[in-house]
Amino acid sequence: MNIRYRVELAEEERQQLERLVAGGSQAVRKVKRAQILLAAAAGRTDDEIARTVQVGTSTVYRTKRRFVEEGLEQALAEDPRPGGKRKLAAAEEVMLVALACSAPPPGRTTWTLALLANAMIRLTPHDRISRHTIGRRLEENDLKPWQRKMWCVPRIDAEYVARMEDILELYTTAPKSGTAVVCVDESPRQLIGEVRVPQPATPGRRARRDYEYRRNGTANVFVGVDAHRPWRHAKVTARRTAVDFAEWMRDLVDTHYGAYGRIQVVLDNLSTHTPAALYDAFAPEEARRLLRRLEFHFVPKHASWLNMVEIEIGVLAAQCLDRRIPDLSTLTSEVDAWTRARNESGATVKWMFGIEQARLKLGHAYPAPACAAGAVAA
Repeated sequence: MNIRYRVELAEEERQQLERLVAGGSQAVRKVKRAQILLAAAAGRTDDEIARTVQVGTSTVYRTKRRFVEEGLEQALAEDPRPGGKRKLAAAEEVMLVALACSAPPPGRTTWTLALLANAMIRLTPHDRISRHTIGRRLEENDLKPWQRKMWCVPRIDAEYVARMEDILELYTTAPKSGTAVVCVDESPRQLIGEVRVPQPATPGRRARRDYEYRRNGTANVFVGVDAHRPWRHAKVTARRTAVDFAEWMRDLVDTHYGAYGRIQVVLDNLSTHTPAALYDAFAPEEARRLLRRLEFHFVPKHASWLNMVEIEIGVLAAQCLDRRIPDLSTLTSEVDAWTRARNESGATVKWMFGIEQARLKLGHAYPAPACAAGAVAA
């Protein structure tokens, strides 16, 4: 028994330790040290304390020694835990970061932990570096080279702002009487046929489908969604040429919005989405007739998120198209059925992002005005 370090607690110290043990919110090691001091003050031997608190006798000895030599607070404090020596030196960690930020080896799309470990073995004197070591060092530097992030707003200039605010005003302002706002885009689809007949589900067995399939060509689905009404329409075509786009615009004017004098169409910057497409498809008189009713509004480049129809295309893909559809006629009937059900349900796109929100969130990237507000050029 170590009698050199005798623990004698003042009443205030005893109460502090008892509160710490009873509280249950402290670190386990700190609670154990408090239990050691209380037991030592009660006259227990080191061996008894070690068995009761479930620690080694050396821990009992060190805790008592620190209490006697340094006081209660130091006895309860946690010693720094040095841990093992770091595998990679500082210069080697810098090399790892540079490597992870560089292009991956030929034939590989991204760096992996295994690739980085092998590369570091070649570049350093180490005979072995585990993937766990590489992972920890990358995590410390907030690096995940196997991940990619796409951005919606690569660069904001005056043209970007002008187009963005034009679109946002269309979405957040009720249109004038006789005017509609329609967002339009298209989604290319592959026609996929079965090589073997799928087996339907039966009690106790899931549906079964062969991994092999037959590619039957491609198709296209034009989608339009009204920005202010619970209406959308999808049209299946074999292609998506300028002529197909022009015929889709004529459908909007003559079939779907015949009672409207003006249709404000929100579009992306695909080369076929132009007024010229109508002159490619129709006689000049017909093209001009349609364009008198159409008003094109283009989202900024690299800003498809601003086209509301992208949301609707995502719903269509998830609810209807996420399967093997073998031919154009089946695709047409399935898309038509989805469109009718979706319109009958009264589903709408609730757009929550307006000009004020854009200026608040993206204002730091807006171009600086050449002249201050109210200034008059000389």
